[in-house]
Amino acid sequence: MQYKNRLLDRRNFLSRLAAALSTATLAPLAASLATAQDEKPARFSHDVVLDAARAMSQNEFIPQMPVPKALLDLDYDRYRQIRFEKDAAIWGKTRTRFNIEMFAPGSIYNNGIDVFVIENGVAIPIEIENNTFITPGSDIAELLASLDKVAGFRLHYPLNNNEYKDEFVVFQGASYFRAVSKGQNYGLSARGLAIDVAEPTGEEFPIFRQFWIERPNARSENIVVHALLDSKRVTGAYRFGIFPGSPTELDVSATLFPRTQLNHIGLGALTSMFLFGGIDGSDVPDYRNAVHDSNGLAILNGMGEYLWRPLNNPQTLQVSAFVDQNPGGFGLVQRLREQRDFEDLQASYHKRPSAWLTPKGEWGAGQVVLVEIPTRAETNDNIVAYWRPQQPLQPGTPFEFGYKLTWPDDSPLPRGFGRVRRTTAGLKLFTEFPQLAIDFMDLPDDVVMEEIRFDATVSSGRVLETQAEPNGANGIRLFMTFDPDGAAMSEIRVQPRYRGEALGETMLFRWLEQ
Repeated sequence: MQYKNRLLDRRNFLSRLAAALSTATLAPLAASLATAQDEKPARFSHDVVLDAARAMSQNEFIPQMPVPKALLDLDYDRYRQIRFEKDAAIWGKTRTRFNIEMFAPGSIYNNGIDVFVIENGVAIPIEIENNTFITPGSDIAELLASLDKVAGFRLHYPLNNNEYKDEFVVFQGASYFRAVSKGQNYGLSARGLAIDVAEPTGEEFPIFRQFWIERPNARSENIVVHALLDSKRVTGAYRFGIFPGSPTELDVSATLFPRTQLNHIGLGALTSMFLFGGIDGSDVPDYRNAVHDSNGLAILNGMGEYLWRPLNNPQTLQVSAFVDQNPGGFGLVQRLREQRDFEDLQASYHKRPSAWLTPKGEWGAGQVVLVEIPTRAETNDNIVAYWRPQQPLQPGTPFEFGYKLTWPDDSPLPRGFGRVRRTTAGLKLFTEFPQLAIDFMDLPDDVVMEEIRFDATVSSGRVLETQAEPNGANGIRLFMTFDPDGAAMSEIRVQPRYRGEALGETMLFRWLEQ
């Protein structure tokens, strides 16, 4: 894919944007990009994205150019045969440590988007030609070239060794993106924005309809991506500072421009899969111990309390809200890191990343929302977690927010602070009372086990007893038995304490009558 001689002058740059935007939005955007009255290439800055989002928000949403039906009708196997021509990787034969490869529209990827690269401050479009993709037929190659759009892209960098550039970040589908750190495999995804998750009226899925990727210099170990978000009720300008490593980190800043009042939005939305494991065993026989991309929601609330909520694959849709003020962070976590935890020889679930979000500044009042959707297949993402601001977003009032998103193996905890490794449930022997077994690990070396106390409460019924015993080095297992007193649901809260202070995470769980 050649592009270096396709520098856009100001007029052509605006024409390229006009293909995706309405004529009504083009005029204010052109004014923001105008420099002198000559035809020098337009200089790119993040203001270009801000001006585009602001202008678009003042007009009705315009759907993207439809992807040809012949591409959408491709089944999974045939779509998988479409591969980007690696010899054409952008910056692939330069000293730049990063390169870019594209994804083709088709199958479930029904949005065609535009991608620009920024060379010496100038935006250059990525154009699709007949030989951009290796395809199972020339007809497909011709369709892709005539559409001249992509479904997304992936970034490559020598993440695990200096001899090979690993794929480590993907932007593909709606506003979804995902990343891995050194030694990990892909798992959960993140989203630029979530709207009306689990609402009866249905969810709205914003899209990143244009990207601008800045070329790093030969020594740079980070890369910057800008994105233009669009949806029926909101537009947005995003900037991603991307730092590959251990862990990989994304520095995200965004400005939203609501078209209408938005009562239910999700910031920092994370999407994952939980089929079974731990406290929620398999409903059908399975040779594996567990199947999930994440097994818990971790929260550091505004009061400095570390919370752990094991995930569940419920029989009916479950929505949990953890009310907070200025959260310290939250994330979906894959805490089990050994192959024997899963006994799956192909999927490598133990290598799936966690994702931890740290807000920039004060996010005010709101709630961390957890949505658990019933599923019978590990191919379905059925877990969503995000921050929902208390105050609705208003049209005409830009809304700015930012956060750091890392992709570690586990959520951050203070040294010597106990973390919940495993939670299981059953009945107390010879009784009909539910019982939880909770394993805390990584306790301090000098803790006196006999002095550990547990604050345990249930929202319905009563706690009957708590018993604890040592569980390996620096570990303890708590057995908690309770009587739900006929209730179909009870919110459980357990916190280990030592000499008046919290010793580990507070374990939260929604018990449901089976």
